[in-house]
Amino acid sequence: MEFLDVLPLMIMQWVRTQLDMIMPVWGAEAIVAVIKIILLLAVGIAPVIAFTWAERKTLARAQDRFGPNVAGPYGLVVAFADAIKILTKEDVTPAAADSIVFRLAPGLILVPALLVLAVVPFGRGMVAADLNVGILYAVAMGSVTVLGVLSASWSSRNKYSLVSAFRSLAQLVSYEVPMAFALLAVVLASGSLSTVRIVEAQVVPFAISMPLAALIYFLSSLAEANRSPFDMLESESEIVAGLNLEYSGMRFAMFYIAEYLHIFLVAALTTTLFLGGYKGPLLPGWVWFFGKSLLVVFVVLWIRTTWPRIRLDYLLDFAWKFLVPLGMANLVLVAIAYRLASNPYLAAGLSLVGNLVILLLAGGILVLVARRSQSRRLRAVVLGEA
Repeated sequence: MEFLDVLPLMIMQWVRTQLDMIMPVWGAEAIVAVIKIILLLAVGIAPVIAFTWAERKTLARAQDRFGPNVAGPYGLVVAFADAIKILTKEDVTPAAADSIVFRLAPGLILVPALLVLAVVPFGRGMVAADLNVGILYAVAMGSVTVLGVLSASWSSRNKYSLVSAFRSLAQLVSYEVPMAFALLAVVLASGSLSTVRIVEAQVVPFAISMPLAALIYFLSSLAEANRSPFDMLESESEIVAGLNLEYSGMRFAMFYIAEYLHIFLVAALTTTLFLGGYKGPLLPGWVWFFGKSLLVVFVVLWIRTTWPRIRLDYLLDFAWKFLVPLGMANLVLVAIAYRLASNPYLAAGLSLVGNLVILLLAGGILVLVARRSQSRRLRAVVLGEA
């Protein structure tokens, strides 16, 4: 298994050696860089077809409907038919739109998501750029999405798109705060901002030692990726289709690709930060990484089949009044636990006990608030009252 673990690195090293024999060093480095970019593009774009098929199959199975279960062998025809349909549609720019910003906006949403893949370690040594500020880089690239959303909505000159922009900006900015607290807990526990160092520091996966941070990060990532139940950007019953309402053809496809790429990014970063990344027994590291990531992807798809969309004011309240205080408490607890204990197993145990205490206290406070509240919805959600 060690051979399979390092096989991709051996292949890349062989290619580099062959290039060094026939061209200057700078030329070989340039070609290797291009190969890495092509591989990252393949990893980023290929999941669109696979996850489209997987999501439809999951929805069809969970909701007892046919859908892609009968369209072609195993439903595989539907995703390719969608791709052909999108690529052959006319690319229309509204007459009143700001044409330059309108054309550039889809790239501001798709390209930063692809750039985040550069710091994701897919296996031992399988990372395009092992930056010592990898997490900071990933957060910075993710924040560019806000600019893309605002540009696409404003440049369309469509009121429905503009309403979607303001709702989505409120959501994205709100959920970046609890996500930052969860990431800071990981940085404190690992002692590094590098994604590779974070994986290597997980003697015990952080999802076990600090499940509260893992839960906060996962929920915040769903909100950042516009996935159910946080999909307020495309609330069809209220704002038709959201920020991409005026887009068609390949530019609409870029939004579509970005959405499913964000699903993969949520899974890849959750695996890297909280599930031990490529670490695991027996199997090669890259097999463990993609196996864990696909499990997280299934959870994301499963949540869509079961949870309805949350109203915007409840969604923002959940971020500021619930996730932010929990994230702050967890950050203080993790700092104390990993400061007091030099042994990683003891530190993980202290952190886990503290996380459970915080969850019990938060649950008790929530029950008390619900019992005193006059809100029928809150009482129904927390206390189960009809």
